[in-house]
Amino acid sequence: MNAIGSAEELAERRHRLQRLMTASGLQACLITQNVGLYYWSGSMQTGYLFIPAQGEPTYYVRRSLSRAIRESAARTVPLGSFRSFGDTLARDYPELFADGRRPTVGADLDVLPAQTFLRLREAAPNVELRDGSAMMRRVRSVKSAGEIALIETAAQAAAAALDVALGRIREGMTELEVMTILESEMRRHGHIGLMRMRGYNQEIMTGMVAAGDAAAEPSYFDGPAGGRGLTPAAPQSASRRPIGAGEPILLDIGCCLDGYTIDQTRTAVIGELDEELSRAYDVSVRILRHVESLLRPGASPEALYAEALRLADEEGLAAHFMGFGEDQVRFLGHGIGLEIDEWPVLARGFADPLEPGVVLAIEPKFTFPGRGVVGIENTYAITADGFRTLTASPERLFRLPLHS
Repeated sequence: MNAIGSAEELAERRHRLQRLMTASGLQACLITQNVGLYYWSGSMQTGYLFIPAQGEPTYYVRRSLSRAIRESAARTVPLGSFRSFGDTLARDYPELFADGRRPTVGADLDVLPAQTFLRLREAAPNVELRDGSAMMRRVRSVKSAGEIALIETAAQAAAAALDVALGRIREGMTELEVMTILESEMRRHGHIGLMRMRGYNQEIMTGMVAAGDAAAEPSYFDGPAGGRGLTPAAPQSASRRPIGAGEPILLDIGCCLDGYTIDQTRTAVIGELDEELSRAYDVSVRILRHVESLLRPGASPEALYAEALRLADEEGLAAHFMGFGEDQVRFLGHGIGLEIDEWPVLARGFADPLEPGVVLAIEPKFTFPGRGVVGIENTYAITADGFRTLTASPERLFRLPLHS
């Protein structure tokens, strides 16, 4: 069995996409992005996966064909001349092109580069390309038991690494030194060394280790805390700033095993936090507990976000919730799986009810410019009657000893 699932599971994913195609009037979908190729075929070799609304898919591979044949659960053939891709599709799927018909094909246009889109239109003028990314993301938002098990295994690796790192943190260590410990330990467990994001120009390292004012420094990263980073060429995550006593240390880390990622956050301090930061941390936990009480099939993502906003406002912390000022983000959590930023998002505009199999990272955090960020984040799987917590790290404010 491929790490991503059995041939039967991959076929079921394609059937779910085919049902959505039929409902929306599409005759096929064209998958171009690596993550989508992997999810629907079991391989991540360069090429195009064509999935008709009825019938069997074909994986057209440029390289490496031999490896794709070994890995893929779909019919796998050479791409051949890209300039004649439309002719190849018409030959392989004559029923879609009969009597001069021009089938409507959904593509992952949210991630497809404009140049590639234009080349595809030129290579396949007999196809009308439309945006099919929403239905693709909807299918992927519901995970199988096997996918959830992979995320849970990644959670256990992250928890083991965090436990080692917490035991080594000392005043004067740099954020980068702590991140090095975390990354080294997670790599020993099979972390692939990156966490994928779908958003354009969004990148993520192995999460973030940031203390004090460096954690609260704004960044392009679309999250409540980005971190200072090493240079303007990497303006997020850990820096070479030494960690001091009494300041919050935000440990927002992920671990990716077999393509599937856990996302979690814990807060630590060498010594004690001041009263305001400690209270804000307690509020983040209360918000998480309240959202958990509502977390079940049928719950509205945007309603969960609204509840978190209400609680933060009642506690007088709305100005600090999920960032500060113009850098506040407008969400509470996000789907997670092969990518960090999957659907659904706990944000306005996401009204479709949660269903069993959805996996969410929920991260209430508070940012205090010049002082730091505190908060907590867990990853959850929605079950038939509620939820299951996948994150394995203990939940507490980690108070680390001062060393002379």
